[in-house]
Amino acid sequence: MKIDFNKNKDGLVPAIIQDASTKNVLMLGYMNKESYEQTIATKKVTFFSRSKKRLWKKGEESGNILNLVDIKSDCDHDALLITVDPVGPTCHTGSDTCWDQENKSSFGFLSQLEEVIRNRKENQEDSKSYVASLFRKGMNKIAQKVGEEAVEVVIEAKDDNEELFLNESADLLFHYLILLQAKGYTLKDVEEVLKSRV
Repeated sequence: MKIDFNKNKDGLVPAIIQDASTKNVLMLGYMNKESYEQTIATKKVTFFSRSKKRLWKKGEESGNILNLVDIKSDCDHDALLITVDPVGPTCHTGSDTCWDQENKSSFGFLSQLEEVIRNRKENQEDSKSYVASLFRKGMNKIAQKVGEEAVEVVIEAKDDNEELFLNESADLLFHYLILLQAKGYTLKDVEEVLKSRV
């Protein structure tokens, strides 16, 4: 990989550290050529510490190491994106990230939708929403709706109307998210099961 360590007078390039699984940014460090080569050789992320003026393997004292997954250079070859499998919290403060955020999976819009469903579940008596009405009708009705939507997806999969297939797929996913919440689970729980099978 081409990396321009000579672009700056100090011979350092910024290294953005990202969790390979959650895709969250964990920290920013700096690497020189030697720390980069040591990272490649050991598969443990090693930085050049600007304060200590020496190589510094993340977790050398705390044990909270960063196992290397992949390294990419940016278009100018003067910054790195390093994906890792972290062991323990990344920040020296004990936080998961150096931005004091929990390093948990986020499913983008689906996580937002889960939050809406959770809110409707918790406030079902005060809500006239469709989701709240399903929660009021109970588990049998929610499970029945998932079954109905699954059958409709299968039917549309065998036809050629892609728009109907995608709409039924959206309905199935939506009702499945409701069922997960009714059972006390989220997509994160399903993700953990799938990860354990890899």
